[in-house]
Amino acid sequence: MTDHDKLYIDGQWVPSTGSGSIDVINASTEEVMGSVPEGTAEDVDRAVAAAKAAFESWSQTSTAERGKFIQGLADALGARNQEIAESVCGEVGMPMFLSQLVQAGLPAAVAGSYVGILDEFAFEEEVGNSLVIKEPIGVVGCITPWNYPLHQVVAKVAPALAAGCTVVLKPSEVAPLTSFILADIIDGLGMPAGVFNLVTGTGPVVGEAMAAHPDVDMISFTGSTRAGKRVSELASQTIKRVALELGGKSANILLDDLEGEELDKAARAGVGSCYLNSGQTCTAFTRMLVPRSKHDEIVDIIKDEVESVYSIGDPFAGEARLGPVISDVQRDRVRSYIQKGIDEGATLVTGGPEQPDDLPKGYYIKPTVFANVDNSMTIAQEEIFGPVLSVIPYEDEADAVRIANDTVYGLSGGVWGADKDRAKGVARKVRTGQLEVNGGGFNAVAPFGGYKQSGNGRELGKYGLEEFLQTKSLQL
Repeated sequence: MTDHDKLYIDGQWVPSTGSGSIDVINASTEEVMGSVPEGTAEDVDRAVAAAKAAFESWSQTSTAERGKFIQGLADALGARNQEIAESVCGEVGMPMFLSQLVQAGLPAAVAGSYVGILDEFAFEEEVGNSLVIKEPIGVVGCITPWNYPLHQVVAKVAPALAAGCTVVLKPSEVAPLTSFILADIIDGLGMPAGVFNLVTGTGPVVGEAMAAHPDVDMISFTGSTRAGKRVSELASQTIKRVALELGGKSANILLDDLEGEELDKAARAGVGSCYLNSGQTCTAFTRMLVPRSKHDEIVDIIKDEVESVYSIGDPFAGEARLGPVISDVQRDRVRSYIQKGIDEGATLVTGGPEQPDDLPKGYYIKPTVFANVDNSMTIAQEEIFGPVLSVIPYEDEADAVRIANDTVYGLSGGVWGADKDRAKGVARKVRTGQLEVNGGGFNAVAPFGGYKQSGNGRELGKYGLEEFLQTKSLQL
């Protein structure tokens, strides 16, 4: 049990002005594993006031001084890898070996990247008779999701602090425990009081208070498109900047020049790109677009991959590739989508909506594949956020691009082809913020963000730093 009864405001651990608490549930046992305070709008007021007071001095610190704090943050996150991984393994259900690499390893790497970025970033430039200056925007409210609970926090907090902003963080109430580890680290670094503040609670109370607050200069939000619209609506009343990273329905195009081992490799890799974190990934490649002439061949490869590799089970045991989804609500949601796929006429290849026979407890979903999916079906249009892959046949390259773009989302995607230049050409035609070409690896300093209803703004690298800066010109 990890029980927290205080919030972190103005450099101190303080009780909430409210009396409620929120239980954190272990996704694989369905038992309470911790609790956090149910914060209030008054708590947000206190945190924002502290951040506003701290901004004047923090914004004037040198980049070298801020860089030392960021380096200390990265080092401390690395030192607590095991603790972070165990927490996320319980809260979210990602298997331990992946939690260590992704849920714990990635935040440390992202934080560390901003040390070098600060050294190289040009905060001033001369343009004609003007001096153009990049300045921190002010108090930033960060609202983050549960699927990568610490990574999504660090991807906002590290560049915001590096830029010279002060922060009020509201993590997801479903997976908030690693944010307390972060706050403990920051407290131990001796960062000035008020620069970083943590208020836990629900979106309708704490999140909405932050988005509407007149002294919050920017909201950086990651979550569902529905919630992002609400954040934008509230934030518009004070004309604050809003950065949104929202949902996705990413297409993975397998081109018709793939044959033999290349085709086999692409199809199997596509399963992994869909099922990471039990499909609870905004960039998940949930639509695999395949040549109609090779549809059945590819489906056979996928079926073999899922049934031979993607075992489900206890994420702490070290054997399963897939753990549970995060909650009973999410389990029911994913099951309803699987049933809708069946009802709308897609071919169920493997998996299904039933609880796995050997896992009566825990929020487990069978890894599921649908074939012969039409892009108009619900499972091809709506974000499911579970281990559900839709295989969609296309006629030719133009048809593949049309299908890939036939969605309200535009976050990520992939293209596989024997001719890499051709694959890059197809990738240029897909309207998303990021694409993998032939399985290109994740880059922690490349820009990340979406087109269309997948959001606006960019995270990671220098692009993430720029989100938290205002531009001023001095005419000389």
